[in-house]
Amino acid sequence: MISGKMKMKGEKKMNVEKGWMAVEVGLSNDDIFQDYSEFQTFSIPISYLYNPLFQRLLDKASEMYGNQSSGPLMLPCSVEDFLLL
Repeated sequence: MISGKMKMKGEKKMNVEKGWMAVEVGLSNDDIFQDYSEFQTFSIPISYLYNPLFQRLLDKASEMYGNQSSGPLMLPCSVEDFLLL
């Protein structure tokens, strides 16, 4: 289980503190035309990147979305499951 505090923001633009990063979490029914309204934005500590469960989620994100991004890192995971990490 990942310990630490997560910060949720309902806004599109988010200021992230040093040592934290923005991620968008959610699942889409259609991989080609994603409904971004189903995604929720979180600010998480960078230390999460070292957790094996989080690393598997990053691998899945890379397979689904590729490694290019112009915004927050998108994670293919339900918000409910993400909160249990």
